[in-house]
Amino acid sequence: MTSPSKPTADRPFVELYTDGACEGNPGPGGWAYILRDPASGKELLGSGGEGRTTNNRMELLSIIEGLKSLKKPSRVRVVSDSQYAVKGLSEWIDGWKARGWRKADKSPVLNQELWEELDRLRMLHRVEPEWIRGHNGHAFNERCDRMAVGEIRRLRERSQL
Repeated sequence: MTSPSKPTADRPFVELYTDGACEGNPGPGGWAYILRDPASGKELLGSGGEGRTTNNRMELLSIIEGLKSLKKPSRVRVVSDSQYAVKGLSEWIDGWKARGWRKADKSPVLNQELWEELDRLRMLHRVEPEWIRGHNGHAFNERCDRMAVGEIRRLRERSQL
């Protein structure tokens, strides 16, 4: 089994704030991220959505898209209000992978293709997941939430044209 990449002094450190949103579950959904260099304060924002999806898929896609936007291997503090995403990355993914993408009860892991992509990305980057309480005044989390909800609004507007 390949282990996640090891930190090195030459890896840049970045913060990745993420959020996913869904109206209905399933329903139209949006994801968003803010990739931030704390040394310079520079930010890169990204967002998108899907017409029929789940909240968990949007949470995972926000992390995947943020990690994919990195130009070189980095040390990344991933800040999310999704316990599913944070516990998946910090506690569950290695066991799922070892069991052939099965949970402890032998049932298939939901969103397997997204978890496989996250596993691939964490081999490139040193991912440090951190959970925060959502809708609790955290400025970056609130911004990501507004962006993700904005994607849902855009999807709804496009479907009514």
